[in-house]
Parts: sequence; C-alpha cells; structure tokens
Amino acid sequence: MDEKLMAQARDRLWENKPSELDRHKPETWVGPIEKYREKEGVKGNDGGDFRWQYRSIGDEDWIKRMLATDPTIWGMAEQILGEGNLQIPDRIRGIYCTLPEGDIPLRRHRCHTDAHAFHLGVVGYIDDVPPNGGGFIVWPKSHRTFYYAYQTQHGNDHAVQYDECIDKFNQLPYVDCCGEAGDIVFWHHRLAHTAGYNRSQVIRKAVLYDFMKLDLEEKTGEPPCENMWRDWPGILEGKAVRS
Repeated sequence: MDEKLMAQARDRLWENKPSELDRHKPETWVGPIEKYREKEGVKGNDGGDFRWQYRSIGDEDWIKRMLATDPTIWGMAEQILGEGNLQIPDRIRGIYCTLPEGDIPLRRHRCHTDAHAFHLGVVGYIDDVPPNGGGFIVWPKSHRTFYYAYQTQHGNDHAVQYDECIDKFNQLPYVDCCGEAGDIVFWHHRLAHTAGYNRSQVIRKAVLYDFMKLDLEEKTGEPPCENMWRDWPGILEGKAVRS
C-alpha cells in the first residue's frame, strides 16, 4: 500500500481515538478500554475491551484507493477472479485495531468464518505488526473444508457438519500473518480465521476489504460447486497460485 496514504490513515485514526488512548504515550495503549459507540457515518465507530474500530472513514475515496482500487492490488484481485469481473467498491470496512493485552493470561485462538457474502478478502497493515502482535490468524487449507460446510456458495447457512469442522480446526495449527506496514494478505471467503490476541507493545492497525464479483447476488444462493474454483478463472487457468 502507498506510504503517504498509510500515514494519512494513521493520522486520521488518532484524530478519532477513544478517550483513554494517547498517541504519544504507549503505556495508554494497553487494553482493555471502556465499551463505546459513536454514530458517525454509515457504519459508525465502536470499540471496547481490546478492540478499536474506526469504520466511518471507509467510504472516503483515498482510503478505498489505498487498499482496494490501487492498480497493483486491484490487478492482483483480477488475476484471481478475472479481469473486468469485480464490483467497484462503495467503501472498505475501515481501520480495525487490536490493543496490546499486557500481562493477562494467554488464551487459545478460536476460528470462525464470515457471515456476509463476498469472494476474496484482503487485509492490509498500515503499521508494522510483529509476531504475536494481533495479526490476521488463518487456518491453512480450511477453506477447502468450510466451502462444503455451508448449504450455499456465499450465504450464511451452515450445513450440519459446520460445528464439527470448527471444533476440528480449533485443534490444528494456525498461521500468524505478521508483517510490515504496507503488506497485504488475500484470503478465500470460507477460510477459517480470527484476529490474533496482541501480546506485543504496539497497536495492531489493519484495513479490510471484501472483493466481490459482479454476479455475486445471482450466485450467492447456489449450492457449493463440485469444483470450488468454478468462479475463480485465475485459479482454473493457472494464473494465480492454488492453495
């Protein structure tokens, strides 16, 4: 992602901070914080405990350009989902922060899959995220299982085996997607994931967007395909790495 736009995102984030936090005093970054909700913009902003979510910024053109419509990132998504097949974004989700936990006892990570309809997720870091620093946690190859643990391709209608699949992957190794400012992670819409617990000294700051094909609404209610990559031409044609 563009360095100047990331700096702008960080500045805007701190201009809209919870009252407990001070940009220049790292000792204030350790959670938990009081629960709050501000009704700003379409989605509003909220937080509490170890979360801080600045959503109302997500419809501004510059931040959409930083993550979703940047020519390089957009080109990568088209390489996977097909050129000319993507919906133009109205907004990204916003800036999602995870606060350091200090010395509270360690907890086990538990996975989930997202309920809303989309094809390809992207997470970008607007600041460095060290190992065990609240990064995006994924369970490798879990999308191959969870794609068939739903009754439809993109709907939120669990099949009977869904809970059993969750229990299975919670016992398996995961990958902590740490990285530097500007790094992005693409992920399949049925991939098991979670936001990691932040055991570092810094706030994890991430932006998120969900790429959607033009025919998403038409195909959301269709049952899972025998070939889960049917609607992913870049995967079928070998233009993108299959995983």
